[in-house]
Amino acid sequence: MTVTRSRTRQDVVAAAGRLFASRGYHGTSMRDLAREVGLLGSSLYSHIDSKADLLVEVVEQGAALFQASADRVENAGGTGAEQLAALVEGHVDVVLDHIDEARTFLYEADALDETHRQRVLAARDRYEAAFRRVLVTGAKDGSFQTDLDPAITAIMILSILNAVERWYRPGGRLDRRQLAAEILRFCSNGVGT
Repeated sequence: MTVTRSRTRQDVVAAAGRLFASRGYHGTSMRDLAREVGLLGSSLYSHIDSKADLLVEVVEQGAALFQASADRVENAGGTGAEQLAALVEGHVDVVLDHIDEARTFLYEADALDETHRQRVLAARDRYEAAFRRVLVTGAKDGSFQTDLDPAITAIMILSILNAVERWYRPGGRLDRRQLAAEILRFCSNGVGT
């Protein structure tokens, strides 16, 4: 006799994250989700209210992971250069360890309703602000150029970091630490003194 493990809400959220990351929110049907979790469509609704609620949860998980990484850097302190290195490593770790949540946060938030989209934009702004603060700190402590525009520079660094999920493959030429070091070297050449 085969015993089927009962599915939890977290199983459903994780499956939604996988599908949203690979197919997009609009490309994922409730039938796809039920199949991914191994449930009948009607049974799926005992775990969730709607597909939109799942998107909110996955996007908020992604936002929380990125922010937790930035908070650890801020709490650790250090020079601007040390903090930028930690932010880059933390971002790479979130993307590689939580690819589904990261992709959904980065690319599917536009499918949210206006209230949730505004919360996600606020979370993105808060995360980006951590990079801006580090750039300002580095300009003050001599780690970085003093004439940098922190807002534009933060966006450029985050653009590089956000693209990692599109091309990086574990087992390739660089491991994650080497990848983070190469990104940091490239960014530091642009912001260094």
